[in-house]
Order: sequence, then C-alpha cells, then structure tokens
Amino acid sequence: MVSKIYNELGYINIAEGVIANIAGLSAMECYGLVGMASKRSTDGFVDLLKGENLKKGVKITKHENRVIIDLYVIIEYGVKISVVAENIIGKVKYNVEKQTGLSVEKINVIVESVRV
Repeated sequence: MVSKIYNELGYINIAEGVIANIAGLSAMECYGLVGMASKRSTDGFVDLLKGENLKKGVKITKHENRVIIDLYVIIEYGVKISVVAENIIGKVKYNVEKQTGLSVEKINVIVESVRV
C-alpha cells in the first residue's frame, strides 16, 4: 500500500500496482518508446514488456507524502534519448498526479536498451 488519502467521509487506499499501471500506460503513450523493460534484468538480457505486464517495468517508492517513480524503458533507435525521456517524465507526472491526487517528487527514467 503506497498511500492513504483522508477526507471527511473516510479514507482511500491507493495500491502500488495502481500507480505503477498508470505510470506504465502513460509512458507507453510517448513517441519513441518501444516498451517497458523488466527491472530484474541482472543477467544482461532485457525483456520487452507490453500489455498487462507494464507494471513490472515500474518501481514505486514512497518518500514521506510524495512518490518516487523509476521507469525501466526500451527506446526506439534513431530518436534523441533526452527528448523522449523528458516527454515520458512530463506525461507520467501529469497523469499520476491528476488521477491519484498524489504528489510526485521525482521520476527516474532508466534506459535499458535501444531497439530498431
């Protein structure tokens, strides 16, 4: 469980998986992104994640009342990585804050691979 939001009628629990899904789907909307990469790629092989497995390429950590998001991505060959990463950061931050009401402290984009 990442967050509890209190109001006069009770509280709302937002699970880590929900935030990861929102972040993964938001990132996939960005031009130049091929897909999400598995964050467990310790042996040098990177798995391309699509569909319902997008949250496996997202790591969510809570820092006080804010959320830190790590995105493990695979970028399309021939695009400027810094521009794609900035677009991903902006889109994910906007969608997570708008849909959950949580404050995003930081978004880290980790480029695991480049694909044609």
